[in-house]
Amino acid sequence: MTTLDLSRAELALIVLYLNKAEARDKICRAIQYGSKFLSGGQPGTAQTVDKNTSLARKVFRLFKFVNDFHGLISPVPKGTPLPLVLLGKSKNALVSTFLFLDQIVWLGRSGIYKNKERVELLGRISLFCWLGSSVCTTAVEIGELGRLSSSMKKMEKELKDDEKHHDELYRAKLQKSKDRTLALIKSSMDFVVAIGLLQLAPKTITPRVTGALGFTTSLISCYQLLPSRPKFKTP
Repeated sequence: MTTLDLSRAELALIVLYLNKAEARDKICRAIQYGSKFLSGGQPGTAQTVDKNTSLARKVFRLFKFVNDFHGLISPVPKGTPLPLVLLGKSKNALVSTFLFLDQIVWLGRSGIYKNKERVELLGRISLFCWLGSSVCTTAVEIGELGRLSSSMKKMEKELKDDEKHHDELYRAKLQKSKDRTLALIKSSMDFVVAIGLLQLAPKTITPRVTGALGFTTSLISCYQLLPSRPKFKTP
């Protein structure tokens, strides 16, 4: 495998990544919250970038509510505990509602829908939906991590220390545990971001804190969307 072939493969991964609308949205989200952190809620160039990027991101999310509505009506894996099922479906319903209302907010801020008071009200309702979905996601991740931990402990009793890291099923569960831990951290931070956007605790969660946490969760989302690297055989 030559250096040129490796460069082409890496470039192909970048192209594949940037072709995802979700990836572009998360990159714009990082710019939005990074600008919010820099502005600290004060007028200026950074705040203008924050507001303009926020409006631009809404275009990426047009009709995206269908994804979570599909998840809401889809069957769940067998063996999933009822509380986790209810939390997962609640999360789907809340995210779908958030994204649907966000489209009306976009219409209002674009000047198409003229009722500003209703747009602001729907904007706050949509953020409360996102806040609720973050709570549900956090609870689901905690529950799933508990299930994974219990399953892995059973496997550890059956496998020897030098065997478990070579067992494909155990390694898959270990990777899934890491992924869910990262998702838990992200959802917990997004919960605080939602509180900041709603200004429920303005003295504690300032625009700068909201921006810093939002920027961090955006980077986590960008990382989660990265395509897997191809494995090259060495000669």
